[in-house]
Amino acid sequence: GLGDVYKRQLQDWQERNRPIRLEKRYEFENYDALRAFLDDAADLSEQKGLFPDIGFGKTYANFTIHTDEGSTELSDTQREFAALLDTLETSQQVQA
Repeated sequence: GLGDVYKRQLQDWQERNRPIRLEKRYEFENYDALRAFLDDAADLSEQKGLFPDIGFGKTYANFTIHTDEGSTELSDTQREFAALLDTLETSQQVQA
């Protein structure tokens, strides 16, 4: 299924249990690159209606995507969102 496709595509995402979630740390050359990525990620969140937990410093951002409340597994939508974030990161790195 589609979920399997995204599962294979996800690079460097850690799948964790208790609670079930996806986690990834993105690194950036500078704060401007980080800011541009966070702006793009915010746009993506609004498009998809999915809002991950984000923690960030000057040159990194930690993203955590949680399952829907009451769900015991990550949805295709959540995996797709993670894959789309990775495409944003690639575009930011090219511009830097």
